[in-house]
Amino acid sequence: MQGPFLQSYSPLSQANLSRPTLRRGSLHSHTPSLLPPPPSPERRRMARWSSPKDPALEAALRRNRRWIVNNQIKRLLLRFPSRTAPVRLLQSRFKTLDLLGRAANWLRKYPSCFDLFHGGAGGDGDGGEEACFGFTKRMAALVDAEEAAVAASEPAMADRLARVLMLARGRRLQVSKLAALRGPLGLPDDYLLRLLPARTDLFRLANPYPHRRNAAELELLRWVPSLAVSSVEAAAASAADSSAPRFTCSLPPSWAKSHAKMEEFNSTPYISPYSERWAAIGTDADAEKRAVAVVHELLSLTLWKKMSVLKLEHFRREFGLPEDTARMLHRHPCLFYVSNRYKIHTVVLREGYEGSELREKDPVVAAKDRLGELMQEGLHEYNQRRRSENLEKKRRRGEIEIKEEEEEDDEEAARLDSAEKREERRKFYKVLFNDDNR
Repeated sequence: MQGPFLQSYSPLSQANLSRPTLRRGSLHSHTPSLLPPPPSPERRRMARWSSPKDPALEAALRRNRRWIVNNQIKRLLLRFPSRTAPVRLLQSRFKTLDLLGRAANWLRKYPSCFDLFHGGAGGDGDGGEEACFGFTKRMAALVDAEEAAVAASEPAMADRLARVLMLARGRRLQVSKLAALRGPLGLPDDYLLRLLPARTDLFRLANPYPHRRNAAELELLRWVPSLAVSSVEAAAASAADSSAPRFTCSLPPSWAKSHAKMEEFNSTPYISPYSERWAAIGTDADAEKRAVAVVHELLSLTLWKKMSVLKLEHFRREFGLPEDTARMLHRHPCLFYVSNRYKIHTVVLREGYEGSELREKDPVVAAKDRLGELMQEGLHEYNQRRRSENLEKKRRRGEIEIKEEEEEDDEEAARLDSAEKREERRKFYKVLFNDDNR
């Protein structure tokens, strides 16, 4: 039996249930708030609209979580000289890949990509007989082709990296922030070890704040005039009429209002994103013109001509972008397409695509596409094998024979039904055209 003190303060008392507290942050509320917590400023900023749907570009943005996971497994195997690793190592990292279940079952889904075997060739070198996995011969050949394409494109990667640093304030960027651009720019994990030792006259790795963690910066030591030419300027220079640099609208002619806005936007002179006087730009129109040129040039430097809007906004201070970059992208639909596919805001450079395909494919992109085709082939082979096994199980249980018998009965009934109809039709016409009825 509860005393008066416990009864008056019981959380299940009638007084507490009859007056639920609905106000958030009340100082006198004794019950938890029934309203959801307020969204964070970052999430509130990202709760924005997307561009009108473009089926071709939406198809280009389709990605499968399976291919992303398999690429991470591929990178895991490449860390070992033998290109083999224990399955238990992958199982221990399975949750970081947002996967559940057994790692061996996942590997069996892609027989054309991964081999499962028992032996002591694991990456830990303990010599024990345990389950290990590695590349198949076809997968290993494609991985070697991709590595060869990456090695052959090192000069192009160095040029792209130099251009990005030339776009930034002070010609330097933090290495930790450059990690966000590594994937879009097609840089490998060890790009610093690949590019910097042979180009000490161009790049320098410095740490201006030794007491801070992750404060290392990559700096461009000298300005390269041959690289300070944007894609818009290069297109204008290669044109037959040698016109002044200007943006082109990639929307259909039916978008008359957007074309008119682009013509008005092009009425002022083009501002190069590599201009070193960008910090002195005074008017808002000129500042936006340069910001649009920076985003256009940055997207043209990426391999897939697209980038996450959230990653792009991380570089507002370094690239001189406006506070709300996404609204600026929406104001220029002739140049940029913003999609919210998979709940990830992505900006796509319209002129980089012909329908759903890239106009120009980098050799690294072509090599990665061949890997994706092999993964798709392996998954199709696995699904066909599972389907055959399931049909065999049903045959053993007698489900297939019953269905076949039922189908035969239906066919026989349909055949008899059609025969009866033909007989009735014959009798009808015989009576109709009989001489006695004329």
